[in-house]
Amino acid sequence: MVFETYILYAQHLIVNYSYAAIFLVSVVSSATIFLPVPLIALVFFAAELGLNPLLVGVLSGVGSAIGELTGYLLGAGSEHVIETESKKLKTKSQHKTLQKMDKLFLKYGFPIIFICGILPFPFDFIGIVSGATNYSVKKFMIATILSKVLKYVLIAYAGVLSLPFLQFLYNEVV
Repeated sequence: MVFETYILYAQHLIVNYSYAAIFLVSVVSSATIFLPVPLIALVFFAAELGLNPLLVGVLSGVGSAIGELTGYLLGAGSEHVIETESKKLKTKSQHKTLQKMDKLFLKYGFPIIFICGILPFPFDFIGIVSGATNYSVKKFMIATILSKVLKYVLIAYAGVLSLPFLQFLYNEVV
């Protein structure tokens, strides 16, 4: 019920405010932590509303990357708590495992962020880990923008290319 209301309101915004609404909806959708908001559906059908798919993909990607800063900031704010609690772990092997994960993420953070940004994966976790490991916010944003723009451009063009087929199927069924 909440998602349906959100979708209808987002469609209303896009129809009335076009590209600015796409950007705003992208920021808000990605700023919600652990609450999936269906931005993909809006980007997929944006061309049906007469919007340029390339511009929709770029604005959605940049807006989404800005929204993902909430996860990064949550991780950066909880860094001290995580570090303190990990030292209290009962075994040294558990503490060493966490240290190894930190080193791995710091070494391969950019490709991890980029790949996870494209995949249908809860990206909030990646933002939290990035912030908690003190990964550079600049590198985090660059990797996130690149991956999200690529993802949403592909989704927007998938919508453009498949809409005629979907309309044909709809006409055949009805």
